[in-house]
Amino acid sequence: MDLLLEGFQTALTPTNLLFAVIGVLLGTMVGVLPGIGPAMTVALLLPITYNVSPSSAVIMFAGIYYGGMYGGSTTSILLNTPGESSSVVTAIEGNKMAKVGRASQALATAAIGSFVAGTIGTVLLVLLAPTVADVVVKLGAPSYFAIMLLALFAVTAVLGSSKLRGFVSLFLGLAIGLVGTTTGQARLTFGRPQLADGIDIVVVAVAIFAIGEALWVAAHLRRKPLEIIPVGQPWMSREDWGRSWKPWLRGTAYGFPFGALPAGGAEVPTFLSYITERKLSKRPEEFGKGAIEGVAGPEAANNASAAGTLVPLLAIGLPTTATAAVILLALQSYGIQPGPQLFSAEPELVWGLLASLFVANTLLLVLNLPMAPMWAKLLQIPRPYLYAGILFFASLGAYSVNFAAFDLGLLLVFGLLGLAMRRFGLPVLPLIIGVILGPRLEEQLSQALAISQGDVSTLWGEPVAVVVYLVIVLILVGMVASRLRGGNGPSGPGGDPEAGSDASTDRERLSA
Repeated sequence: MDLLLEGFQTALTPTNLLFAVIGVLLGTMVGVLPGIGPAMTVALLLPITYNVSPSSAVIMFAGIYYGGMYGGSTTSILLNTPGESSSVVTAIEGNKMAKVGRASQALATAAIGSFVAGTIGTVLLVLLAPTVADVVVKLGAPSYFAIMLLALFAVTAVLGSSKLRGFVSLFLGLAIGLVGTTTGQARLTFGRPQLADGIDIVVVAVAIFAIGEALWVAAHLRRKPLEIIPVGQPWMSREDWGRSWKPWLRGTAYGFPFGALPAGGAEVPTFLSYITERKLSKRPEEFGKGAIEGVAGPEAANNASAAGTLVPLLAIGLPTTATAAVILLALQSYGIQPGPQLFSAEPELVWGLLASLFVANTLLLVLNLPMAPMWAKLLQIPRPYLYAGILFFASLGAYSVNFAAFDLGLLLVFGLLGLAMRRFGLPVLPLIIGVILGPRLEEQLSQALAISQGDVSTLWGEPVAVVVYLVIVLILVGMVASRLRGGNGPSGPGGDPEAGSDASTDRERLSA
């Protein structure tokens, strides 16, 4: 509690409070606008925040993350077009409520549910993250190697129906991570001295998220204006409160654990929450026609998973979503490595971040309930203007990393790769995770083999490593069994949540 109170002293300074407000407003805005999302926004802002203190930058990024989780529900409800893939389930009942004149109630239960789930999830994060870090700090290189291998495997294989596409994306990311001379020998540099230090991950992230998405939207731009359902001031009746509070709690119970898993994300828990509410509802006939429980539960699961995602990020240094991966890049750009040493090495930053999550969650409720009509008007911005601005800031940000024109060429190349990935349905998240964790995986492997003087058996010489390998085997067996039964893995009601970071496929699927 003392550390958390000190964290509030950091988070509530005028500067950091201003960055928290900017973060939640930006996060909500990009969550509302289809196809942008918090991962792209954080990637675009990375070069701009190099001159900002680490605490302020991370607090703003966390606000963007939480705000993006909330903002995605607005387009799901008003347009039947999720701003985030995690809001796909919300569109099922939310848009039906809007069409029968209950858009205000749908937006209100989404906002309040997000606040309730986010607050509970943040409390659990504060309680669990330091404990997990205390356990992980005692692990050796073989256990770290096994855990990272599990993260790569789980993020690639568990989510989505096409395992082949997931692994193709992962190997692309691992190949990008090999570029450079970190081992003392040039790899994949093609004789270019600019690649000797490797490819800057910021350039890759900005290209894949911003350039790839902008080109994809330009190729599929709709000429007719969007038809937006009018919305008044969000409010809830006593009956709405009575029907929502239990789904909020059940959604939180689903969302937080799934967010903390290596194959985390919000797609699976939101779907499970929806199914649960449908089975437990006293009015099952309303589902498919605008049941408020179908909005309350999934939105709570969505925001609780965001808090859960920060547990492995802070305690182990493992990102499980695209936005968490980009936040990890932000910390690394300041020379800070998330993991078990973070709580002792950077107590002011980490506890200031945890305290700021409570502040950001409160700001989301206070600011967004009265501003819901304004967010609806934001959807009227012409897409050509919006994505032209994104391309400009993406190019400016990539150039400002090293002030080298070569980086602009890399930006275009990886932007075209991002476009091709969307065209052929390759998920983005495995590539980003591969770029980030690939070098760290190699480092832990080298360290383990160096200590054991080349004895490969050291890789399964620790109990934790053995348990992790057993989990990987169980996942493989489950995949094979599912394949033999003709199953395709977990999928939501709108299809499979292929890429936790790519909302484009989900938007097309819903439109179809």
